Amino acid sequence: MLKIGSVVLGVSDVRRAAAFWTRALGYEPREAIEDDWVVLVPVDGTGPQLSLGLSETPVQEHPRVHLDLYADDADDQAAEVERLVSLGAQRVDWDLYPEDPDFVVLADPDGNRFCVIDTARE
Repeated sequence: MLKIGSVVLGVSDVRRAAAFWTRALGYEPREAIEDDWVVLVPVDGTGPQLSLGLSETPVQEHPRVHLDLYADDADDQAAEVERLVSLGAQRVDWDLYPEDPDFVVLADPDGNRFCVIDTARE
């Protein structure tokens, strides 16, 4: 049976994206960071890889695929959102929020959208 090995994001600056995502997720580069590609891996060896590839494709306002990052509860979610913003993420004024959402939409320094989810509400 297949399993997800790596999620790939297109970015306009691989080194900048690698700096953000390594600090955001506690990942490290599997090999030396190139100008056009890097694979980031979990330090503890568990979980999917995050691959960053140079792309000239514009960022989608409503991407079809995105990352969901899980927080334990609302307090953890709020703390993680603030931490990610301090690392260079930006809050997104998301026009598709439902009433009382359990997620916060952010964008990485390249504009790729991702969510921080309060999993205590599931």
